[in-house]
Amino acid sequence: MENEFAKHEKDYIKIYESKGYTSGFHFKEGKLYGNDSSQSYTPEQLQIVAEHRYEGMSNPSDMSILYVIETDSGVKGTMLVGFGPTADLELSEFFNAIPDSQISEKANINHDETSKDA
Repeated sequence: MENEFAKHEKDYIKIYESKGYTSGFHFKEGKLYGNDSSQSYTPEQLQIVAEHRYEGMSNPSDMSILYVIETDSGVKGTMLVGFGPTADLELSEFFNAIPDSQISEKANINHDETSKDA
């Protein structure tokens, strides 16, 4: 598997970038914005196609989630978000508001080709 050595967020981000998930996002005033545009997105306009959770090696309370995102306008990218005790509550609520029907693992790089369509 091509990602067997992907141990850190940076490794996963590079792999997803090679698969076309090249945009970055930031959160402001209750919406997600594309870093390269002024386009804003609400939870209903996003699909989470994979997510990866991490714990800090030296401090297990350093936790993060890498969200792999597709927007309703076709933008594909990633966003790294802290979670746990240091999480931004408003940002966490934003991601929790994404409808369950719009969350999948269809682009998860840890799945083999045969399980992607499941």
